[in-house]
Amino acid sequence: MLVDPVDLTAADHLDAAREMAAANRPFLAHLLAEEAARITADPATAAGIRAAFPDPNLTRTETD
Repeated sequence: MLVDPVDLTAADHLDAAREMAAANRPFLAHLLAEEAARITADPATAAGIRAAFPDPNLTRTETD
């Protein structure tokens, strides 16, 4: 079943972010969480969402 992206809620995006994190897809999880935070009205809640799914490019450590 196809869903119009406009109809998705912050909770829908967070559910998808959790699924992507569990599937070891941290960048997709981050993008979905960013969208959830963007459409969240409460700034404190949005900040918590962003903190839970940080940008993997900023937290990645280089190995040799």
